[in-house]
Amino acid sequence: MITPLQILLVIIVAAPLTFVLLNRLRMDIAALIIAASLGVAQFFGAAMLGPANSPADAVKAITGLSQPIVVTLLGLFIISRGLEKSGVTRWIARKLMIVGGTSERRLIGLFAATTAFLSLFMNNLAAGALLLPSAMETARKTGIRPSKLLIPVAYGSLLGGVATYFTTANIIVSDLLQIAKPPQSSLSILDFLPTGGLIAVAGIIFMILLGNRLLPDRKPAPEQMLTRLTGSELEDLYQLKERLWEARLHPESSLVGKTLAQAKIGQALGVEVVAIWRGRQAIFSPAPEQFLLSGDILLLVGREDRVDKLKQEKISIGRETANGYISPYGVIMLEILLAPHSNAEGHTLKELDFRRRYGFTAVALRRLNQSYRTNVGDFKLTMGDTLLVVGSEEGVKNFQKSTDFIVLEPSLSDQPLNRHQTLITVTIVLAAIVASIIGFPIYLAMLIGAVVIILSGILSMEEAYRSVEWQAIFLIAGMFAVSLAMVETGLASLLGNGMVRLVTPFGAVGLAAGAYILSAILTQFMGGQVTALVTGPVAISAAIAMGINAQAIAVAAAIGCSASFFTPLAHPVNILMIAPANYSFGDFIRIGWRLTLVTFVVLLAGMIIFWRL
Repeated sequence: MITPLQILLVIIVAAPLTFVLLNRLRMDIAALIIAASLGVAQFFGAAMLGPANSPADAVKAITGLSQPIVVTLLGLFIISRGLEKSGVTRWIARKLMIVGGTSERRLIGLFAATTAFLSLFMNNLAAGALLLPSAMETARKTGIRPSKLLIPVAYGSLLGGVATYFTTANIIVSDLLQIAKPPQSSLSILDFLPTGGLIAVAGIIFMILLGNRLLPDRKPAPEQMLTRLTGSELEDLYQLKERLWEARLHPESSLVGKTLAQAKIGQALGVEVVAIWRGRQAIFSPAPEQFLLSGDILLLVGREDRVDKLKQEKISIGRETANGYISPYGVIMLEILLAPHSNAEGHTLKELDFRRRYGFTAVALRRLNQSYRTNVGDFKLTMGDTLLVVGSEEGVKNFQKSTDFIVLEPSLSDQPLNRHQTLITVTIVLAAIVASIIGFPIYLAMLIGAVVIILSGILSMEEAYRSVEWQAIFLIAGMFAVSLAMVETGLASLLGNGMVRLVTPFGAVGLAAGAYILSAILTQFMGGQVTALVTGPVAISAAIAMGINAQAIAVAAAIGCSASFFTPLAHPVNILMIAPANYSFGDFIRIGWRLTLVTFVVLLAGMIIFWRL
């Protein structure tokens, strides 16, 4: 029989969530209100988070902030930003766009299937975090709303999780089998694959066939889809392509052995040396003291008649860059404009010693919709001017500290992989996967990975702070108190025992169905890990008492713990997608209940086909 304390818990949880459903309250605020309310109730004597009349247990309302999942998320945010900065996520996005093109349905299926595949080998949350930046990049490039792609990423990771032993809930129910009375054989990796694989395939097909109709077409927050031109697009805007040249120095050239200052290429011809290719080394925005060597390829910006004069110095002039663009070769393009009250106004770039001071070379100036690409350093700067400058990533910080210029950073989607950064970040991800497989806590693996990312210089501490989605952190921390309260008040146990009594008359298939439904319902509020600890023992004990295959029922209960499709609160990977896609609570319900039904039907089929229930 339900108690007054359990009724109070339902009211505390249901009231804020009702306002969320009505779009009157943010989800993270609702979670914090619930946590605070439970803490207040405990402080004044109600046994919500601990024994009655133990006000000290009110502190449990905020223990969600110290949970391993919060530390895991913080690490994942930082590592994902490192993957994005190194170019890994852009590379994944480009590969998926090659296959998916601009087809919304095809891209939905590709992102769901890719995340499901990754979830077979890694934590669901890690798989979702890895694909999120790629999905956002794809959305920017194709014009498809992120809301069409991010739920498939989240649900794909959950679908992949049901087919592998390495999902936390699956591991928990396997351990529960061993401590049952009498003890049962634990589950192996292959025990989840047949039924879980069938569910994953069915779920992905469902997303492909109906996803484009059921997924919301929601306009993202402005900061998420802020249009930024790529370096190649900036080159087109400033008409740089027609002034871009490559100059190869032959051994007999008189410039070999001289510095750029001594060569006087810019001073005499008004031509800018943007970069020097020396074998596999690229020197961006080279300093005047840079020596020129035989075989060097100089990347020049200037008028053809002036560049042609270099032929007299035994230099070959041509155009060999791919499509005439230099940004895809790793050259960083920035568009800058004068800040209000800038000290640079009225001065030329030469007077400002621009290249030496900032480490960038100005290759074009745009004034009153007209581009100038020759003798850029001789123009006196005025308000409204914009400059296209090129250089290396290290020099960007110099501009960010400047009070004279405002930096408009471009999209990096056409940039190549940074091999050094890619090696570090990919190694960290793989190490975390391997470590978690052999039993090392994933929260420690992710925390260590994030620290290595920062210490390696891939991200600054400021970039690490900016990479964190704080809405997800507070939402998870707030809802953790709900899990504690459901166990402490006995509401979870009440629901579990009631479900078992209800389905027992329907035999083995009925018990499997009940174990799944109960787990799926509780998971929406408690999370899969806690739900497995609540429903697992109940379902396994009922199976033993009825003489039913306990392993099969354990698999059904575990798969229900991964059926976190109905609400965004059900799993951290869902929460992760809310802010970037600007999802509402109802967006998950609209497609989630249908996918839950699909997985339920396929689960029963799997129980009959593979477990002979």
